[in-house]
Amino acid sequence: MTTAARVRRISPSPSVAAAQRVRELKSQGLTIHDLTVGEPDFDTPAHVKAAAIRAIEAGETKYTSVNGTPALRAAIIEKLRRRHGLEYTDGTITVGGGAKQVIFLALTATLDEGDEVVIPAPYWVSYPDMVRANDGTPVVVDCPESDGFKLTPERLRPALTDRTRWVVLNTPGNPTGSAYTTAELRALAAVLLEHPHVRVLTDEIYDEIWYDDGASPSLAAVEPRLADRVFLTNGVSKTYAMTGWRLGYGAGPADLVTAVNTLQSQISSCPSSISQAAAAAALGGPQDFVRESVEVYRARRDTTVKLIREIPQLTCTTPSGGFYLLVNCRAAVGRFTPTGHRIQDDEDFARHLLDSEQVAVIHGSAYGAPGYFRISFATSTEVLTEACARIAAACAALSERPS
Repeated sequence: MTTAARVRRISPSPSVAAAQRVRELKSQGLTIHDLTVGEPDFDTPAHVKAAAIRAIEAGETKYTSVNGTPALRAAIIEKLRRRHGLEYTDGTITVGGGAKQVIFLALTATLDEGDEVVIPAPYWVSYPDMVRANDGTPVVVDCPESDGFKLTPERLRPALTDRTRWVVLNTPGNPTGSAYTTAELRALAAVLLEHPHVRVLTDEIYDEIWYDDGASPSLAAVEPRLADRVFLTNGVSKTYAMTGWRLGYGAGPADLVTAVNTLQSQISSCPSSISQAAAAAALGGPQDFVRESVEVYRARRDTTVKLIREIPQLTCTTPSGGFYLLVNCRAAVGRFTPTGHRIQDDEDFARHLLDSEQVAVIHGSAYGAPGYFRISFATSTEVLTEACARIAAACAALSERPS
């Protein structure tokens, strides 16, 4: 069989590959301190599970509308109104099998061969390959740590061309945890207003896992003049520990939503009716779980940042949201392991952590951030503390010359 060019253009997800490698090592009886997992370690809230059970018992197990049940759409609309003051209607909401699917379908609906998508780096691993799979060209813009890993107007403006169809803004971001302030979004909006042919895809899947004051701002709310060009995507996976329920949503201009729904109608007809009932309960029900889990994440973040900063060869910036830490390991590159192997790059360093101390992380180059590695602190403080001690040991074992 010959696979299509769109498949040959993309690579398997590095995060999925890392998780699979961890599973393989565990199956061999090894104890792996796994810091790769991008999902909460909490259980789905009880009232959300109860809503799903009620839906099953009530026979709500049939097809739904392509754009979701009325109850779910209402819950999404109310969430966006409550959190950001944004006003959407049924015709501007789409739902899918996770935010990942919604983003993919938005690109499928809008990209032709050669169309460009501006992607700030560090980026979530899937963005460039999603663009390539849909015949587009990813235009990666480096956003260094000195800029908070964030896109600036000075970097955005030269990246925009007549072929630009989208700018992607993931805030708070994966893998950095960086988030744009209201002032920063206004500055980017000023550039975008000069280019009316460019749409903005905001990936806000971590918006509620937030550590700074107030709510994380959303571009559509900060600059209403861009509202008809912003496609806001989100879901219930991270905020409500519902990764396996596969339910995401998008909100934006009616023409785009109609196109996404048309594609959805031919791909999977609709998301799971049971997942929709659960998501409606999550969005519309009590939010105690969110507040409590964020406080746990905050404590884990603070512990992990402190421990990493105590390791001489590593540095990191404190994330504003999400549950990831992007660690600078450039000082370790070029050093030698006890076996005489030279650490050539961040991927080599991540391999050294796994081989020598059984700590699994994801190398930064997978995110467009060479010289870094990503830690997920969506795991217990005990695991994080032991893993950081092992990372420190792995760093201490490196030498400037081969032994």
